[in-house]
Amino acid sequence: MSSLAADGATRLPGCWLKTATTMTKHHRDTPSAPQGQASHAHGTAEARDRDTSGCVTTTQQQVSQPKKVARGITQNMASTAVREAQRQRSLELVNRFRVIRTIDIAVYCCPERPFKAALSAAQRAVRAMVKDGLLARYRTDRFQTVYGLTQRGASWLEDRGVEASASVRRVTDMSNPEHRLWAQFITLSAEARGLKAQTEQELLQALANQSPAGKKAVQGLLRVRSETSNKALMLRPDALVYEPDGLTWVEIDRSARGADRAASLRALARCIGAGTTVGAKLRRVVVFTRNERIRKRVIATLVAETQSSERLALTEGRRCLKWAGDGVMEVWQTVEERLKDGRSQLVDVLAGHVIVQELPTWLPRVRLDGRGGLLARGWLSENYLPYQRQGTDRPWPPLASPLLPVRSS
Repeated sequence: MSSLAADGATRLPGCWLKTATTMTKHHRDTPSAPQGQASHAHGTAEARDRDTSGCVTTTQQQVSQPKKVARGITQNMASTAVREAQRQRSLELVNRFRVIRTIDIAVYCCPERPFKAALSAAQRAVRAMVKDGLLARYRTDRFQTVYGLTQRGASWLEDRGVEASASVRRVTDMSNPEHRLWAQFITLSAEARGLKAQTEQELLQALANQSPAGKKAVQGLLRVRSETSNKALMLRPDALVYEPDGLTWVEIDRSARGADRAASLRALARCIGAGTTVGAKLRRVVVFTRNERIRKRVIATLVAETQSSERLALTEGRRCLKWAGDGVMEVWQTVEERLKDGRSQLVDVLAGHVIVQELPTWLPRVRLDGRGGLLARGWLSENYLPYQRQGTDRPWPPLASPLLPVRSS
């Protein structure tokens, strides 16, 4: 009978093993059974009991703890409301700039998402709007796909209280709006960080609105003296970013600078820390270059300026450029400091930076299926857009979705 009980315990399923073991232990404890055989069966049954109970516990934990799927923005908004908000925001963007790319919608509507997720959402929205006749698709001379606002899209916005006009004729006349498109993209990247930003056209319009009636509008931010012609020049940026400590001036260099433009860049670097026509001081000049060759030319121009600034006499208002590495120049301004005993001395303070970095031309060419081998580097999750923050500046704030409704405090 003892042998049958042991064989029965071996053949029983795992969930019945504990009961079979109890029965075997009861019969093995009888005096008729040999003592060594009883202890051996007792130890084997307990080991099997521990192994089987562990398996059952692991299975129960796997069943009771399913993996949670991150819902993203749909956790706070319905998917239909998200699509409606993204469509209206996208059409308002086209109405603002007249011509856009898909990547503009990605940075304007989905800055908090990873690049591929933001680009995928923007592509779905653009396909739907083109299908509905709200946007029109065009191809530039450099084989870039751009979009313009149709009359139906303008009517769609007007039905929702937004004054709009079609831009398809304007886009048709554009052959290569690459410079304009990149200035818009940097502007939108700054707005995604929570900063106010303007393109050159928007800045000129704002200056015209601020000028008194009957007076000529100011046509730029800084007035400098040209080194080549010795004439007064009014400089204005390709994009302007308003920050708490001052202004960030953005230049888009698609081609190498000639003598006049190189002189203007040197004069612009010497104006860091000075006031502008809008009142705020200039703190940064960011030069985006189209490729590495243009980037080296710009750095060489600035390095030559550092050498000439070192020979200037120590006077109040002097600005010296110092190479900080990795395309960054520090601008030190000499100011007068009052001492406690009434005397004064001249000291150098950090007035700002000149930052040279490449345009993220690889981002519009990234394929979601991985073809081409291009990496999605330089997105808003990194310290690259709208420019690389330096160690003396505070880090970029966390990103938030602009599609969520603004809650009143």
